[in-house]
Amino acid sequence: MLKLNYTEIGLHMERVMTPLELVIAQRVVLAMRLGQTLHVEPSRASFLLPADLPELGHLEATLRQKCSPSVYVMPVDDMFVEVSLHGSWIAENAEAHEGMFLTAVDGRTEFFIYKLWQMSQVPMSSVV
Repeated sequence: MLKLNYTEIGLHMERVMTPLELVIAQRVVLAMRLGQTLHVEPSRASFLLPADLPELGHLEATLRQKCSPSVYVMPVDDMFVEVSLHGSWIAENAEAHEGMFLTAVDGRTEFFIYKLWQMSQVPMSSVV
């Protein structure tokens, strides 16, 4: 499962081995114990990746083989593609811009999405 945390400083992604339903149930119980409101809904989330990542072709090939409607890769422009995922949005309220997005996709697709996101986070070193 992939867990995308959207915060005021950006996106952080991680792979989680706990089943999706259990993570959601644990988050609901935590909110109840803390007396917090919690909004959970089926949704889509997306993020950008550089279009020139060498391994992007592996993800696209995997998606063609799986014919998965839960993941799309779409070109944005010459520099970026958008990866769109179907899953569950968990936030304080329905209008929140910060929250957690959870999605369960097949292992190979998950591996490539996470690997590509990690590669996109490596800061470019400048030549001095």
